[in-house]
Amino acid sequence: MKPLDTDISRLLQQGTVIPAHPLALTQQLQIDEKRQRMLTQYYIASGAGGLAVGVHTTQFEIRKPEFNMLESVLKLAAEEIEQANLDRPFIKVAGIVGPVDAAVKEAELAAQYGYHLGLVSMGGLNNYSEAELIKRAEKIAAVIPVFGFYLQPAVGGRILSYAFWRDFSDITNVHAIKVAAFNRYQTLDVVRAVCNSSRRDDIALYTGNDDNIIADLVTPYRFPVAGKQVEKRFVGGLLGHWAVWTQRSVALFHEVKKALANNNGDYAQLLSEGIAVTDMNAVIFDARHNFKGCIAGIHEVLRRQGLMAGTWCLNAEEQLSPGQAEEIDRICALYPRLTDDAFVKAFLTGSTLQANASLKH
Repeated sequence: MKPLDTDISRLLQQGTVIPAHPLALTQQLQIDEKRQRMLTQYYIASGAGGLAVGVHTTQFEIRKPEFNMLESVLKLAAEEIEQANLDRPFIKVAGIVGPVDAAVKEAELAAQYGYHLGLVSMGGLNNYSEAELIKRAEKIAAVIPVFGFYLQPAVGGRILSYAFWRDFSDITNVHAIKVAAFNRYQTLDVVRAVCNSSRRDDIALYTGNDDNIIADLVTPYRFPVAGKQVEKRFVGGLLGHWAVWTQRSVALFHEVKKALANNNGDYAQLLSEGIAVTDMNAVIFDARHNFKGCIAGIHEVLRRQGLMAGTWCLNAEEQLSPGQAEEIDRICALYPRLTDDAFVKAFLTGSTLQANASLKH
């Protein structure tokens, strides 16, 4: 069993910003290597504490034989992180999907390229019982430390019971769980399950609820367990939403952390800002059209900033929905304080990366 590096474990438990890495393509649907590397550099320069690669935002289609891009995107990101020569821990998370044998191979590939954890999705496996999903997770955990992943059904996930998450939490090499259920009831199932596990102190909770980011981060979850009150919080986020305007997202994350540490924050103001973030996310993720344009929405913001050349996706149906571009205009005009256009402009000149390569937090 591969252990988790001590510094990485400490950062994971403290909580950090982990953007979900997009896929930069040419119009011919080949990897735009220059821009793919530049995206990784941008997230590092923005102060992110890690990256998730090969996940939903990177497009699940990279695994299809006709594209066969999984290894390439894992390799490119790992190389850029290594070349950044950071003097701070940086968490590398690789997406892991598919049936048992395929998932184990992906875990082995991730470990080969130095990824610290595997983000294990249970999506697309509706023929598996929950008991079979637990056995699958155990086999993956024997290869690489596990970051659990509750993916919402609208983008390929499935509903999982409290009992499933209770058993999942007891797997020795599980170190974190991302909850992206986009549902309060299902989010509660996961947190309560972790609180009732003997491994509760070993598992970091990360929000993947892009529709509820700030509220997840400021809320204490408390449950009576064996006659004592147990509290857990979402310590960080692993989010597709944080793939855009990342520098400002990092700053807002630290505002939340500072308020919690000092216990004197203006929580009403933070929650109000959270509503603005949710409004922005509704547009980027195309909630109006049941998330059909979520990846294209991320691409469009990055394209406008000059970080991507276009919004092309491997799935031809992944496009901006009618009215989505106009809605992006609206939120950018309404919430300039939550965008990082000036930072990106400076980054693209080459100055920002140099200034921030050694950023500590």
